[in-house]
Amino acid sequence: MRAIVALFLTPGVLVAGAQTFDLSFSGVAPLPRYDPAIGAGFEPGAPGRFSVRVPEGNYRITLHGETGDTRVFAEQRRLVGRGRQHFVVNVRTPDLGGLPANAPGGTQVRLKPREIGAANWDDRLTLEFEPATALPARIDIEPVDLPTLYLAGDSTVTDQPMAPNASWGQRLPALFDDGLAIANHAESGETLKSFVTEQRFDKLLSRARAGDWVMIQFAHNDQKTQWPQTYVEAATTYRAWLHTYVAEIRRRGTTPLFVTSPERRNFDAAGRIVATLGDYPAAMRAVAREDGVALIDLEAMSRRVYEALGPDEAPRAFADGGKDRTHFNELGADLLARCIATGLRDADPALTAGLEKHLVATTRFDPDHPEPR
Repeated sequence: MRAIVALFLTPGVLVAGAQTFDLSFSGVAPLPRYDPAIGAGFEPGAPGRFSVRVPEGNYRITLHGETGDTRVFAEQRRLVGRGRQHFVVNVRTPDLGGLPANAPGGTQVRLKPREIGAANWDDRLTLEFEPATALPARIDIEPVDLPTLYLAGDSTVTDQPMAPNASWGQRLPALFDDGLAIANHAESGETLKSFVTEQRFDKLLSRARAGDWVMIQFAHNDQKTQWPQTYVEAATTYRAWLHTYVAEIRRRGTTPLFVTSPERRNFDAAGRIVATLGDYPAAMRAVAREDGVALIDLEAMSRRVYEALGPDEAPRAFADGGKDRTHFNELGADLLARCIATGLRDADPALTAGLEKHLVATTRFDPDHPEPR
């Protein structure tokens, strides 16, 4: 079997330099399994999933050979493109870095059991190709210093681990060029409070730099009074926490952007969406005005998308065969990601710090006519 070619790769050593992996042998020989001693290879039981051990940071990926209509995912099924040869992947670990052992709250993100060892938090850069038979001939991986868009939010934003479940944050990278990275720190069940107490916000801020952006979407779980330790009232503490997020982000020269949470799919007898988010969207809009923050009104756009699809068709965009009224499948995630892109294009450019310039050229999306691409 022809050996995998890794330039500058030393067994057992994390590498900060460029690496090239020759996969041209893969069509005629068994795929090399991931070898911890080498730090590269295909994940067991997943012939289309290739991993490389790297330090955390941003990496530009170049695929060589015919890519055709192959879908490429990074890390935990983060869609980076279809038939695309150049893109950027963000890699992170739970370590907060450089903190003394007695630092309040600890020195790592407090991961949930399901996150331990997950592709979003391990020491590898993972790429997955669909179909698995459409592997590139060669993969170039190069560390790059680029601006980063960070995502902070809940299950409707996070990188869902299992297809066909998906979120808008998971599909967003495919809508941006390779001039920036997208780091999705969102996680299921999170709130403004828990994102802080679990040190997820600390992790995000530890990596954020001047010129970066942070998109913030919370409300679905914050409104749950049955979780008193993380409940925040729309009129008071929800607003206070949003003000704090803005201050902490701006203190680092980073640009905050707000995203109102998508509505749940509950129709009334007239085919209109029933409001379930209370005063939280209005509270976020108010804080955006007060603090001069760009706002993407996904709550309003999601209503338009669901109502345009109608009660019979809208379930096709949701998880669990449409039984789930909150979470999305790939179709729904794509529709909402396109809403995000549209909202970003419509936002006040004085408040977005040029983020919209990194959107790829796509046909403008109309939430009232959510036709598939």
